[in-house]
Amino acid sequence: MEFSIVVPVCNEAGNVRPLLAEIAGAMAGQPGMEVIYVDDGSTDDTSAELRAAAPEHPWLRVLQHPRRYGQSTALLAGIEAARASWIITLDGDGQNDPADIPVLIDRLAAELERYAVVMLAGHRTRREDNLVRRLSSGIANAVRRRLLQDGTPDTGCGIKLFPRAEYLKLPAFDHMHRFLPALMQRQGVTVISVPVRHRARGSGVSKYGVHNRLWVGLVDLAGVMWLQRRRLGGWRAPHGPLSRLGDSLGVAWLQHRPCRVTAQEESLHV
Repeated sequence: MEFSIVVPVCNEAGNVRPLLAEIAGAMAGQPGMEVIYVDDGSTDDTSAELRAAAPEHPWLRVLQHPRRYGQSTALLAGIEAARASWIITLDGDGQNDPADIPVLIDRLAAELERYAVVMLAGHRTRREDNLVRRLSSGIANAVRRRLLQDGTPDTGCGIKLFPRAEYLKLPAFDHMHRFLPALMQRQGVTVISVPVRHRARGSGVSKYGVHNRLWVGLVDLAGVMWLQRRRLGGWRAPHGPLSRLGDSLGVAWLQHRPCRVTAQEESLHV
């Protein structure tokens, strides 16, 4: 199997090189690997750091957004550009440990013997965040889990592994990354949570807090609940007329916020 690692970043200059070095160590010997950084309108030296690191990492690709569009848009751009059939997502702030990537890959091989289509979602069993972040994330996860019944204890964890083809079938909307387990289950994908490590941020500042972890997501949550109830079997099969209509209505409910934009790929290895 080949893997594309997609890393969305915004103003993470100080974390670029340390994280790339860790990814290189974790994926040493892995054939057909690529890492796609999506710079989501950074205003610091993130872009310069990525260009400077490119000669050391021939598998690095960089996509640029002219302004900040958000994490869901950045992820979608990277996944659309990916060449591998399996996607691994990783936060660019260094709090996800790349050493967990081989653990997920080994787990994937085992689970594919039991299930046809699988998504692995990281579960940060021990958070290295301040009290406000832990509290806001815990409340948001509890609300989502209670209402969506997706059985996933930590939907906000950035490290995930899933099939690219299944992701690209999902209705695309802003903040969709917060609801990937529920959306994947709606496609018939088996979602399994895997314990992973979590680390303190080494550089920069968080882009998220109580407001955009919970309150902004409430309208999105209602829209995802609508989408969950639209994808049914039989004559209302996936990608049938009624499913497409349901998708359209659900995305319209999600504040008219599509998340597909054109990203420019930089020429790094010339």
